[in-house]
Amino acid sequence: MRKVWDLIGGVHVPENKHQSVQDSIGTLPLPKKLVIPLNQHIGAPPKLLVSTGDKVLKGQPLAEPKGMVSVGVHAPTSGLISDISDHPIPHPSGMAARCITLIPDGEDQWIQYQGSEHQGIGHQNAGDFREKTPEELLEIIRSSGIAGLGGAGFPTAVKLNARQPISTLIINATECEPYITADDMLMQERAEEIVEGIKILSYILGEPDEILIGIEDNKPKAYEALKPYLKDTNIELVEFTTRYPSGGEKQLIQILTGKEVSSGGLPADIGIVCQNIGTTHAVQRAIVHGEPLISRVTTVTGKACTTNRNYQTLIGTPISHLLEHNGFDQNHCSRLVMGGPMMGFTLEDLEVPVIKTTNCILAPNQEELPTPPPAQACIRCGMCAEACPASLLPQQLFWYAQSQNYERLEAHSLFDCIECGACSYVCPSNIPLVQYYRASKGEMKKQAAEQVNSDRARERFEFQKARKEKEDAAKAAKREARKKAADKARAKAAENSANDLTTNNETETKASATDDIIKAAMARAEATKASPEDQLAKLERGVVRAESHMETVQKRLDDLEQEATDKQREQALAAIENAQVRLNHARLQQEEAQQKLSEVQVAPAASGTEKALAGTKETIMEKIQASPKEALEKKIATLKDRIAVTEEKIATAADGSPKGDTLKTALQNGLEKQQTKLKEAEQQLAETPPDSEGATNTTTTKTMDAAAAAIARAQAKAAEQSSMSDEDKLKASVESLKARVEKAQKKLTNAEAEESEHIDAFRSGVEKLQAKLTAAEAELAEKAQ
Repeated sequence: MRKVWDLIGGVHVPENKHQSVQDSIGTLPLPKKLVIPLNQHIGAPPKLLVSTGDKVLKGQPLAEPKGMVSVGVHAPTSGLISDISDHPIPHPSGMAARCITLIPDGEDQWIQYQGSEHQGIGHQNAGDFREKTPEELLEIIRSSGIAGLGGAGFPTAVKLNARQPISTLIINATECEPYITADDMLMQERAEEIVEGIKILSYILGEPDEILIGIEDNKPKAYEALKPYLKDTNIELVEFTTRYPSGGEKQLIQILTGKEVSSGGLPADIGIVCQNIGTTHAVQRAIVHGEPLISRVTTVTGKACTTNRNYQTLIGTPISHLLEHNGFDQNHCSRLVMGGPMMGFTLEDLEVPVIKTTNCILAPNQEELPTPPPAQACIRCGMCAEACPASLLPQQLFWYAQSQNYERLEAHSLFDCIECGACSYVCPSNIPLVQYYRASKGEMKKQAAEQVNSDRARERFEFQKARKEKEDAAKAAKREARKKAADKARAKAAENSANDLTTNNETETKASATDDIIKAAMARAEATKASPEDQLAKLERGVVRAESHMETVQKRLDDLEQEATDKQREQALAAIENAQVRLNHARLQQEEAQQKLSEVQVAPAASGTEKALAGTKETIMEKIQASPKEALEKKIATLKDRIAVTEEKIATAADGSPKGDTLKTALQNGLEKQQTKLKEAEQQLAETPPDSEGATNTTTTKTMDAAAAAIARAQAKAAEQSSMSDEDKLKASVESLKARVEKAQKKLTNAEAEESEHIDAFRSGVEKLQAKLTAAEAELAEKAQ
């Protein structure tokens, strides 16, 4: 016989288990609807896969796991998804959560799997699970939606995926809560499947050294049912004295191994994994038969029901449907409880569904579960401390919970409380201690979540503050650098200015600067001015492009001639018209350029600066002296010439062919536009007063004089420089650059004082001018040597 250890604390309570073990596990007819909550486990809710109006088959995934600590849900039968919305779920607070409402179609048709034991369900031979890796089996368990069926619903695949080596696997078959017999009947009727499930768990965990099934001595039939299937295995069936709450995970580990899990720790920390009988059976169904978790064994018991029995109940079945088939009399029910009388909670709504953790529906009468008497003051008897299986101090926890002293509650390890209710059961003052503990746990979890959010907000604020300080420091450094650069530039400018004053006077500097500006402007104009030959070549290329464009548009019209719509033809004609206008304009420009070229070739050629100045003077004077009347007359003459050319082309294009007709239409449209412009010009000429020419001449006299003076100065300067030696020209250039540097430096200083955004541009200009000045001075020094 294996040694077992005594349970710390605990109580003896009336078991009341015999009522529901008289009949085998039964089945119920399909309900009118199934309400399937998305989140029936600890962890992240799964991701929805269906929509309202979808038709689904039995076993089809309705939601898939989302994240590591998550499991999916599956359709318990075939039917129609009628709604996806919030619905009351089993919870002490009566809260609502997102649920899928499924209307069964009565066919109970399975989704297709490979192989078949039942119609449409996958089946493998015993031992086939060893052909897969433990990782593959864990993924099957996860995708099958299996969570712990005996506790809070922790995802089974996560629990089996231990990071530490596991030396002991414990199967929890105690079912210590009064009235509940779901696991008891499961062991009696499906012992072989349970043992096979244990072997699968052992394989996934790497074959632990010992495998223990812990069972209380109040289940002799279950003990005898398991025993034959454990021969020639390393699975040990350990029986011990019944005492509540020996079914707690940490309590069962202490009873079977003598080891204790530390406060806040996990069984895996000491090399142990603990699984429930119902969970083990669900793993076997998923791995061997390919069946997801869509139903579980649930006990329906209590004297308010005429029938007490266990049922294989579909997940999502309304509680009202269970009670309806067990002769439930609501008038004789003191209160409806989900779970057992010690750890269960009262249900206010009979339409809440059965979920994966629903092991019992208790409908007691007033005699079985009387209304608790009013709570009285604590008499400090210490009985609660003696009954606590977690070795806590329930009396002190009660005081701190009343005063909301959460720091002291945490210091006294409130979260080690398994909420078994043993302290409330033995309290002579009838204080509902567990309710105080549950409320305090909820508030502490809420505060912890708020603290996490607060810490994150503070971190974001501190990060933003540090980034702002860094940016401000960088800006200050840039301002300081600009200030130093400005001071250095001002000092250098002052030094250059002093040197300039010793060699030149201010008047000569300004004159040189003016001459330099005029010379530079003339040089730029000369550099950018294209020769008549280049202009003619450019216009000839434009004519070629216009002709090519005309041919392309005409070809497009020919291609569309047979199948084109009226709209397409209109668009093509418009394109041809535009192309013809462009071609006419290009040809006219070409003719004018050829005429100008011939005039230039006939005129005697000037040389160098004199030619440029002469041309510039002639052009400027011509534009200044031209009156509005003369400009209009010139425009009218040009338009008449263009109209004559267009009329001649229209006469040539009229050959009777479709292409000729199209070209003629385009030319006529262009002719109309030219005639319109001609009429407008003639009207403007007619409206011009007769004395406008004299008024224009009077108005432009000053402008002509100023232009003539500027040209004369430029010519004089050019003549002067033409007679200067290279060294004198270089000296004049140096003086001009010094004046420009001084002027640019003043602009930079003003910009820095105003903190202008163009500081960098001014500084770049000063640097470039200074570089030119340095190069000119160096060249002058070389010539002087």
